[in-house]
Amino acid sequence: MTLKPKTYTFLCGCFVALGSMLFGYDLGVIAGVLPAKDFIRVMGNPDKDYVGFISSSLTLGAFVACIPASLLADRFSRRSTIFVGSIIFLLGGCLQTAAKNREMMLAGRFFAGLAIGVLSMMAPLYQSEIAHPSIRGRLTTLQQFFLGIGATIASFVIFGISETQADTPFEWRFPLGLQMLPCLPLAAMIFFMPESPRWLMMVGRERESLETLARLHSSGDLDDALVRAEFSEMKSALIKESKEETGWMSLVTDAQNFRKLMLGITIQFSVQMTGVSCIQYYAPAIFEEIGFDKRMTFLFQSVNSIIALIGEAACVLYIDRLGRRGPLIFSNVISGSTFAVGTAIQAKYPASAKNTSASYAFVMMTWIFNFFFSAGIGPLGWAYPVEIFNTSIRAKATSITSMSSWISNFLIGQVSPKAFDSLGWKYYILFAIFGFTNAITIWAFFPETKGRTLEEMDEYFEKTHWIVPLSDYKPKLSRDDREEELRRGVLHQGITDETEVRVVQKQEKQEEEEEEEKKKGDLDPDYSLGISTSIA
Repeated sequence: MTLKPKTYTFLCGCFVALGSMLFGYDLGVIAGVLPAKDFIRVMGNPDKDYVGFISSSLTLGAFVACIPASLLADRFSRRSTIFVGSIIFLLGGCLQTAAKNREMMLAGRFFAGLAIGVLSMMAPLYQSEIAHPSIRGRLTTLQQFFLGIGATIASFVIFGISETQADTPFEWRFPLGLQMLPCLPLAAMIFFMPESPRWLMMVGRERESLETLARLHSSGDLDDALVRAEFSEMKSALIKESKEETGWMSLVTDAQNFRKLMLGITIQFSVQMTGVSCIQYYAPAIFEEIGFDKRMTFLFQSVNSIIALIGEAACVLYIDRLGRRGPLIFSNVISGSTFAVGTAIQAKYPASAKNTSASYAFVMMTWIFNFFFSAGIGPLGWAYPVEIFNTSIRAKATSITSMSSWISNFLIGQVSPKAFDSLGWKYYILFAIFGFTNAITIWAFFPETKGRTLEEMDEYFEKTHWIVPLSDYKPKLSRDDREEELRRGVLHQGITDETEVRVVQKQEKQEEEEEEEKKKGDLDPDYSLGISTSIA
């Protein structure tokens, strides 16, 4: 049975998201590994600074990997880069599982971090480049959904192991070894997935680009109207981009590229400043501090993971209807509010007060925070940057925006243990403030990207004021509008200038037949689409 095109494309996006599961699993598992007695013994009873570094060294590796990943992705393809990331993760996982000292553990964490930096960047980038315009948000938010699956599995593994294998090497070595499992099918089968049609177009393999686009969006029908229109827009956009500067410097010398880069950096930094990494890494310590035993803290983590997974599933299901701006603004307001309430609870009823109701109320705040973070902030922090850049600079630009995420994640992981010691509950005030400032920033500066093709983004941003509420241009509200236009052969030569085009023309057909007769794999670089236009 042939799968529907959108179903097939969605499943391809799910497969690539296995790389995101690795990071989610690590986030969940490291919180249970760090306090394990045998782990502490093997690591030589490290102080809190070193514990923080063991935790955050993974994000340091991810930070280092971003720019090399972008170079690999543009030079050797999206799939090849995902394969490299998978192999590196297997190396890091082996080192962590077999660690006999601090140095071996740190090396394993760093190599695993390199891999996670590659895979976390490549998954949404690849997903955005294969997606139908109407479900691009659904595909790119799979990153966070699979991260949630990984975290949920990790929390239950830690809970079960801590109950049955407490104080043994198995308590921490088995969870660390288990994290390698998703990498095996990812490395083994990634080349069975279709390549990004936009990358194929970018490197001049136009015939393969058309065939891959048809495989993804029309079950292989090369004459499908949507496929032909998308192909024409991709080609036109890349012809335009080829006449412009697309090197690293263009990210800062071109005003619109710089604007987008700042938006990408800002949203990635804002995700971490909600306090999510603080809770993910140190939740057991936080819950123990307010009076719960080890068993209850791990149970709370398991419940928290399920709540997050529900939120992430809601995001995948509804984000293409709701858009990006609204969920981001609302979720950040709730984020700031939950930290404000949690801070007030801790200030009024510290751990020494032994107020059980207050302690449970604080746990409830973390659960509410986690749901709304997972339903908006986390998924869109990765999805938004890959949508706004054009194909020629997408890998370069998202490598830099990803670096913003990892360096802020590293900062939180490294600073939090000392901050808890010196500031206690006052540390939470920082995250409460950032929740509200994040919401204001997104309202002021972030245009809505729902429903538009990737090729439209450059002109769309040019027509949208840097301060979004001052913009005269209003984006379309329906996620399906643009896709229906493409099916009718409507290409956007400019955001406000729509021209009816007949995409499949006799000249194009003749040239394709000539190419097939010559048995050439690619279309000629100077190939003309033969598009004739008539004003709509």
